[in-house]
Amino acid sequence: MSTGGQDNRYRFWGLYGQVAGEHDQKFLDRHTDDMESILLFSGLFSTVSSAFIVAMESNLSPDPSDTTNALLAQLVQIGLGNLTAAGSTPVDPASAWSPAASTVRIQMVAYASLSMSLLAAFGAVLGKQWLGYYKFSRYGRGSLESRGKRRQEMFDGLVTWYFDAVVQSFPVLLQISLLLFEIALCAHMWYQQPSIAWVIIAITVSGFLFYFLTVLARLISPSCPFQTPMSTILCMLGIDSKIIS
Repeated sequence: MSTGGQDNRYRFWGLYGQVAGEHDQKFLDRHTDDMESILLFSGLFSTVSSAFIVAMESNLSPDPSDTTNALLAQLVQIGLGNLTAAGSTPVDPASAWSPAASTVRIQMVAYASLSMSLLAAFGAVLGKQWLGYYKFSRYGRGSLESRGKRRQEMFDGLVTWYFDAVVQSFPVLLQISLLLFEIALCAHMWYQQPSIAWVIIAITVSGFLFYFLTVLARLISPSCPFQTPMSTILCMLGIDSKIIS
């Protein structure tokens, strides 16, 4: 190969490295910030969700005072000489107790919400590890050309394995977790105080409609600034304005 050809290849891979470095820096900064935001929000949200579950935990077990009251009632009947009534009073009411079906369903939704938020946090930790691996191993060793080819191979792997879609699914998990928590909160308050539940339902529905409209607007207009993880995933799946229309 002539010296001129070698110089052109050297300039090409040098320019490639400069452009790729700028692109990778923006790519890594954006996804790293997203992962840190997910970890922060999921940590705060898991604390609130756990407090809600603990507050409802007493509804899944019998009241210990019921057993005490049953024993006292039995002693009173014995003191009055009414042995028949004393024998008919159950000593342990908890043996025949079972939680309400509505309470079990609400707890199921609340635990599902907590599990999804923890899963989103776990995904964010994995995402930071994947980004770190790409950052420090995308070039490898060797000549400028070989390092450039190595970086292109690594970047092609990100596209082939839908890395962006996988990472964008973590905030979607967190958003679904938030929706499930709102559903559990609304259901719980519905059995406690329906008037308060209506306020929570109205706010939840308004928030859901707003989020749905932002996703729909992004799908209809690619220039729409209301970018969300859900709209990104839907666009990757080929759901855009052509299919909607």
